[in-house]
Amino acid sequence: MIRKAFPIPIFLLLLAACDRNGETMPDDTAAQTPAAPSEAPVGPISSRGEQVGGGSPMAGQAQEGSIGFDLPSNWQEQPPTTSMRMAQAVIPGNPPGDLVVFYFGPGGGGGVEANIQRWIDQMEVEPGSSLQPETFETNGFRVTWIDVSGTLKPSNMGTGPATEQPGSRLMGAVVEGPGGPWFFKATGPEATLAAERENFVKMLRSVRGQ
Repeated sequence: MIRKAFPIPIFLLLLAACDRNGETMPDDTAAQTPAAPSEAPVGPISSRGEQVGGGSPMAGQAQEGSIGFDLPSNWQEQPPTTSMRMAQAVIPGNPPGDLVVFYFGPGGGGGVEANIQRWIDQMEVEPGSSLQPETFETNGFRVTWIDVSGTLKPSNMGTGPATEQPGSRLMGAVVEGPGGPWFFKATGPEATLAAERENFVKMLRSVRGQ
């Protein structure tokens, strides 16, 4: 099992506007490389994207704003491609999806409702879709998340899709807790994310303090 720390500096929110899917704010998530046949623990996460402590990846002292979570074993960790991303991973599928995790420092990144609405607005939602977010408590953290299917809109930020992406899905979560919030976002083809929806929720329920 692999433990990593990802400290992320408190970013100017004006710069936190671009991810591969054309987000305009906390919209770049991540993850860890799969460990054996079970989830890979991720944590502690700190503010600069660096491992906390030296030596073994299992070592490390908790810092303010640090969390841990279990990445599904079949998701592939990738190095963050921008300084805005705390962590990121590939979600298996044909074609695959993407997970990105953001942290902008204590109180950074905007409120829950604003981020949920921002994610909804990035999609041309299928008629009849429920846009009611779900909320649950886990290990002292409050998780609010949304699952939206439809057409992913093109981005005008230069980093998202240049054209509409029909048959897409977006699952985004705001995790509130001491030192937070943290932002988890998964995007990809409908079939890919539908198959991994349970793993996404399981990952969110594994969030814990470090």
